[in-house]
Amino acid sequence: MKFLKVWRPVVLLMASAVMPLAAVAEERLAFGATNAQSSHYAYFAAITKLVNQAYPDYQASVVETGATVDNLKRMARGQLDIGLITTSALYHANSGIKTFDGNAIDSKLLWAYTLAPQNVVVRQDSGVTSLSDLTGVRFGPGQRGSSTEATSLDVMSTLGFEPDWVRGSNGELASAIKDNRSAGFVKSAVGTSFDALTTDIATFTPLQVLGLSKEQVGIIKAELPELSIVEMPGGKMENSGPYTAWAFMVGVSARPGLSDDVAYNIVKAVMEDSIEQATAFPAVKGKNLAELTLQYATSKLHPGAIKYFEEIGLSVPSALK
Repeated sequence: MKFLKVWRPVVLLMASAVMPLAAVAEERLAFGATNAQSSHYAYFAAITKLVNQAYPDYQASVVETGATVDNLKRMARGQLDIGLITTSALYHANSGIKTFDGNAIDSKLLWAYTLAPQNVVVRQDSGVTSLSDLTGVRFGPGQRGSSTEATSLDVMSTLGFEPDWVRGSNGELASAIKDNRSAGFVKSAVGTSFDALTTDIATFTPLQVLGLSKEQVGIIKAELPELSIVEMPGGKMENSGPYTAWAFMVGVSARPGLSDDVAYNIVKAVMEDSIEQATAFPAVKGKNLAELTLQYATSKLHPGAIKYFEEIGLSVPSALK
C-alpha cells in the first residue's frame, strides 16, 4: 500500500504534465496539386514548405491528384483543404454549370499565380496541320479530370471539331504520342514555353503546335468568355512562329468551410515569400501575386484572403467579395 501511495501522485503528476501537450491541436492540411511530373506540382510542394515553416502547428502535405476538376470534387468532399484550380473551372463550379451542372461547389479563391496558355500539340508526322484536321483523329484533350481536359472539350465542341478522344493521365497521353497511338494532346504551357513533359516528348518525337485562326478566336470570345486569348512567341521546339492560343489563370482555392484564420495564414505565408515559389516555378518570379489575383479573378475570394489583401493596402473589388 505504501508503494501505491507513493506512486499514485506521481502517475497523476505525469498525466497532468502530458495532458497540456495532448491538448495542443496540430492542424493537418492536404494541398491538392496535380500530376507529379508537372511543374505545378513543384509549385505546390514549395507552398507546402512555406506554410509548414511559417506555422509550426500546421502539418501540410502535398497530394498528387488529377488537377483542377478532381481537386474541386475532392474539396467538396472534404478530402483536400486547398487545391490547384483554374479560374474558368472555379467559375463553372461556383455556378453549377458545365462539368458541375447541378452540383455547385462553394470553393472560394485564395490567389492566382500564373496564366496558362493551352497548347494544341501534335506529332509533325501526323498529317494534322490545323485544328479542323483533328476531327476523327485520335487525340488527347489533356489529363483526365483536369481543367485542360474540360476546356479542350468545350473549345473543340464550340468550334465544331470532333477528335477521337484518347483519355488518361499526362504520362499515359505522352506515351501514346511517343508510340504513335495518338496524334497529340492539349497541354498547358508554363508561361510561354513547353513544360518538362512536353519537352521530353519532343526530344525524340518532333512536334508541331497549332494556333487558332482569327475566325476561331472570334467564336471563342463570343461563346466562351471565361477564357482568355493570348499570343505565343513560338520557337524551334514548337516548330512554329508566333501563334494564338486560348488560356485561363491557374490559382489556388479553398474547400468549402475552411476557416478564415487558416485561409488568412496560408495566403500570408505565400504572399510574403519571394524565393521558394520562384525557385520551384520560375514563371512567378517578380510577379505580384496579390495584384495578379485581383486583376484576373472571376470568382469570389475567400474572406481570409480578402482580409490579408486589404491589410496590405489593396482594394478588393466588390464583385470578388
